[in-house]
Amino acid sequence: MKILKIILVGLLIVFVLAQYIDPEENSGSITSFETFLKDTNPNEEVTAILKTSCFDCHSDVTNYPWYNNITPLNFWLAEHIEDGKKHFNISAWDGYSVKKKDHKFEELIEMVESKEMPLESYTYTHAEAKLTDAQIAAVVEWGKKVRLKYSLAPQPQ
Repeated sequence: MKILKIILVGLLIVFVLAQYIDPEENSGSITSFETFLKDTNPNEEVTAILKTSCFDCHSDVTNYPWYNNITPLNFWLAEHIEDGKKHFNISAWDGYSVKKKDHKFEELIEMVESKEMPLESYTYTHAEAKLTDAQIAAVVEWGKKVRLKYSLAPQPQ
């Protein structure tokens, strides 16, 4: 029993000390959204959906929940955000080629239609981010219009 107490106290000390270690936060500027929003021209409804359901993980700006102050959850969130940005980062939109933008929208439509996005782990703690069928339809319709724009754009040689 004494060894169990020592182990538990040791684990508690490690947990407390770990709270002083934080990953780098994803705290860019919301001006990084401007190019994406201007280029893709979502209506007000879709813009609101994007802000609620997408931007936290797919941009350089994240509104962190209270539990981001708890290690190891903050590391899990940081890795999750980094992975989201790797797949689709609206803050880096102006650096994407027309072909890449079209491909990102192809993926966006597929992921939203199949209800793979937003992730269930995100909507579990952000209930407002869970998309209704009408919201999914609005995002998909907008995405198809954006893809049409990119398909008609001149392609670099």
